[in-house]
This record gives sequence, structure tokens and C-alpha cells, in this order.
Amino acid sequence: MAIESDKLRERLDRATDRLDPPYAVVDLTAFDANSAALADRAAGKPIRLASKSVRSRALISRALARPGWQGVMGFTLPEAIWLVRNEVSDDVLVAYPSADRAALTELAGDPTLAAAITLMVDSVGQLDLIDAVRAPGQRAELRVCLDLDASWRPLRGVHVGVRRSPVHSAEAAGALAATIAGRAGFRLVGLMSYEAQIAGLGDAPPGQALLAGAIRLAQRRSYRELLARRGAAVAAVREHADLEFVNGGGTGSMAATSADPAVTEITAGSGLYGPTLFDAYRAWRPTPAAFFACAVVRRPTPELVTVLGGGWIASGQAADSRLPRPWLPAGLKLVGTEGAGEVQTPLSGAAAATLNVGDRVWFRHAKAGELCERVNELHLIEGDTIVATVPTYRGEGRAFL
Repeated sequence: MAIESDKLRERLDRATDRLDPPYAVVDLTAFDANSAALADRAAGKPIRLASKSVRSRALISRALARPGWQGVMGFTLPEAIWLVRNEVSDDVLVAYPSADRAALTELAGDPTLAAAITLMVDSVGQLDLIDAVRAPGQRAELRVCLDLDASWRPLRGVHVGVRRSPVHSAEAAGALAATIAGRAGFRLVGLMSYEAQIAGLGDAPPGQALLAGAIRLAQRRSYRELLARRGAAVAAVREHADLEFVNGGGTGSMAATSADPAVTEITAGSGLYGPTLFDAYRAWRPTPAAFFACAVVRRPTPELVTVLGGGWIASGQAADSRLPRPWLPAGLKLVGTEGAGEVQTPLSGAAAATLNVGDRVWFRHAKAGELCERVNELHLIEGDTIVATVPTYRGEGRAFL
């Protein structure tokens, strides 16, 4: 493992020797291998690419060109419109309900956009908002997808998973589907349910055997419950709508979700980059493909080095798991009293003594696409050569959240 790490570090250093940190790179060999592995785990069901986990048009297009990938799951309506207008995809499902009045008005007034974009809904209030912003006479059908809450509620007052849709039961899904079906201007084409407590929660947290056992037990029971409830919800919704797709899962649950007969497609994206949160999964761990480099700028003591920047913290619950991880050279670690700082990050460990001012330290981000909010471009590497440099969303002047 140490030899492999040394070789990777040498390769990354050689490829970027003329660049000044900070910068970010994507190893295309690892990216493509992750793409193929995810497609294999999907077992023939198409994968909808989660754009928030990639945030670069060039790499979204690269993944979509590979076997097994089809369509995009966007995170905002303005982003979906931008992707369609730039011909990245003509099939974009917006993962979250939108209250962007300008974007909704644009969507309702453009038949091309309306045919390519599917909105997410989980309440009548969202339909009311859309109708309120439509121009007079704009009653052409808008495509909508019903968001079924996939959290597990084993006991009254116990909620395992993220808090998304208020639609949890098959009965509630059927009732909302009936309302949509009877309302002019909308066509219900899909159902989505994201099992975050399975797909987004690692079942092998390092050094926490008891917690790992509890997580695995909860995930098994949650999966069995969701399998039955999602199937019932799909049946209830199909009484009112001819569904084109039933979407579920994520990188962390590809194999399990693909085995659900009710699901017709799976969403994934983080597995393409392989961020550190997925190091805590047993079933499959992507090959790390995305890295960022910071420069050593001082040595406070013989046992410490300090790099400029590095505080690229991930969203979610504030915890050590959201911190970037010093990756190469191996053997570095953050200093507990300072963590990863906005303008400087001290590092300790055996490797610190081997680093000089000007050397690079390679980090991995905790989450996938959020890395791209810190840089304007990604340098794409094959072997020890940069073969292309492509803009991130930020590099194209697009900040959608």
C-alpha cells in the first residue's frame, strides 16, 4: 500500500509540476473505472447521474457517454435549465422542489425545456406556487415527479434517515398522485425515494465496531421495510399515472437498490470521484479519483508543517468526517486543536519531517462535488500527464446554491 501511495504521489507531482497550488485534479483512469464499477453494480438498470456530485459539464458528459448511464439528476431548476440549454442532457430530473419563480416562469414558457425537465413535488402547495407564477395561458403540461420519503420509522417518534418529503405512506402517495392527475397543467411521470440511511451512511466507521454493528442492523431492517412500502407506493401511484421511471438509491446502495423490483433506475455520482465519506462502506469503495493540492509554506517545528489553505469543509453534520483528509504523502494528519483552516492548515505525522517549503500535500475532500465550489477548473490526468483542463460550474460563473 505504501508503495502504491508513493507511486500515485510521484505521478500526481510529475503531472502538475508547473502548477502552483492550490488546484484540483481528477485521475481519469480512476474516474472511468468507478463509472464502470457503478454500472456493474446497477445490474442492468440505468444510472441517473447526480450532477451535484460532479459539478463540471465536461465530466458529466464524459460519464453520460459511458455504458449504463442515462439522464441527469440536477439539484436546482436554474441548473437544470442551464444543462438542457447547453445540450448536456435532454432528460434532467430536479431532485428538490423549486421556489425559483423566474426559473419556473422560464420553464413554463419554453416547450423544449418543459419536455426535458421534470420537477420534484411532494405537496399541493408546490403545485399552487407553480400555477401562481405561470403567465396567463401557460397551461401546457409540466412534468413532475413525486418524492416518497424513504426514511425508516420503526417506532412512534423515531426517524432514521434524512427529512425530505411529507409523503411517507403508500396511501399518502396515492392520494397526492390522484390530486396531480386531476389537475390541469401537470403530468406525473415519476416517483423518487432516496434511502439516505442506507445509500448515504457508511456501515464501517473506522474504529467504531459497536456503531458499525448498529448501523448494519438498522440498514437491514430499513431496507426490508422500504422494499415493501416503496412497492406499495408505486402500485398506488400507478393507479393514477403512467410512470416513466421509479428512481432510488445512491452510490452507497447500488446493489441493494438495483435488487428492488419496483425501482427502474438508480442515481449515483459521488462514486465517480471517490471522496473520503465512502471509505466507510463495506460493500464497495470507489477508487479515489479527485484530489486537491496545497503547498507547504512553513515548518513551525521539526515535527510540523503548515500548508497554505486547506480548509475545504464539507456540508452536513459538523464532525471530523466532514474535514478534508491529508492523503499524500501518507502518514500526515490534521492537528486536533486547529483542524483544517481557511488560510493555513498545520499537519503532523511522520511524513511531516520529510517535507520542505514548496512541497505539495495532496488532500481528498469529504464529499464529491463540493470540491468544485473551491476551484475554477479541474486538471484531468492520465498517467503522469495533464490531458485537459476543464471548468467547474464555478469556473463558468455558475453558483446554483
